[in-house]
Amino acid sequence: MTLDDALTDLTAQAEPGRAEQMAAYHKAPRTYLGVANPDTDILVRNWRKTLTIETRMTLAQDLWQTDIFEARVAAAKLLTQARIKPSDTGVWDVIQSWVPDFDSWAIADHACMAGQRRLIADPTRLDTVESWTTSDHMWTRRAALVITLPWTKQNHPTRDETTARDRILGWAARYMADPDWFIQKSVAWWLRDLSRHDPDRTRFFLAEHGEQMKPFARKEAARHLPA
Repeated sequence: MTLDDALTDLTAQAEPGRAEQMAAYHKAPRTYLGVANPDTDILVRNWRKTLTIETRMTLAQDLWQTDIFEARVAAAKLLTQARIKPSDTGVWDVIQSWVPDFDSWAIADHACMAGQRRLIADPTRLDTVESWTTSDHMWTRRAALVITLPWTKQNHPTRDETTARDRILGWAARYMADPDWFIQKSVAWWLRDLSRHDPDRTRFFLAEHGEQMKPFARKEAARHLPA
């Protein structure tokens, strides 16, 4: 499948008037075709059936470079897979290369979902993600928490998972000095998800740092804490 083939498939799914609505909602200045996310998902699932992982990486890179909203979402979906061998490192490198281009939450979140699988496959990559936390690029800093959301999910974490969880909470603590809405929201999201599985750590973080959080973020972080 070529890039032109993929764009033709995407364009065929466009809904009249939807592109304008999407542009107004997402605000980032780029081309929007007007394709609903479930329709993009169906297309990508069909593409994956006939493509090797190497071809998928090439197509994903080509789609990403178009800077079309749905093309970038499709690029991320092409590489969202739990086990990718023997190209795990290549896929991680591709996803990393996209991070400096992040400029909207929707595209960034889709790319981070692909990246989450690669972090689970090799947690030593957290060393790379930690370097994102000091970036001048707000979306890169935000991505460090979105891509590490799997570490909020364990009810009975292993010692290594607990160590990683505390490490990431340390990044979140350093973010408290950043008033940016998206950064505060990312901390709230991480804590909200953590609270379902580790309420004690969530309470401890809020006791230590809650006063530095924006009120909306503090409320969001505590939303699922048991009374």
